[in-house]
Amino acid sequence: MNKFIKLMYSFDGILVFGLLFICTCAYLKKVPRLNSWLLSEKKGVWGVFYKAAVIGTRLHIAVAISCLAMAFYVVFLK
Repeated sequence: MNKFIKLMYSFDGILVFGLLFICTCAYLKKVPRLNSWLLSEKKGVWGVFYKAAVIGTRLHIAVAISCLAMAFYVVFLK
């Protein structure tokens, strides 16, 4: 539990959260019902979900490599 709290309030935690957010939004873009409900707005606060989904789908190779590198870092080096 202490490791989770420490990871949550560090720069590493922000990177992990960002990568997970991008991956989740890209996955939700593939689900038709959730795509029309959550990712329909392109501006404002809800537009963050849409923009993260676009980043996840267009840069899927870079995001996947970043996820693997961050997982390796968190599990083995930290």
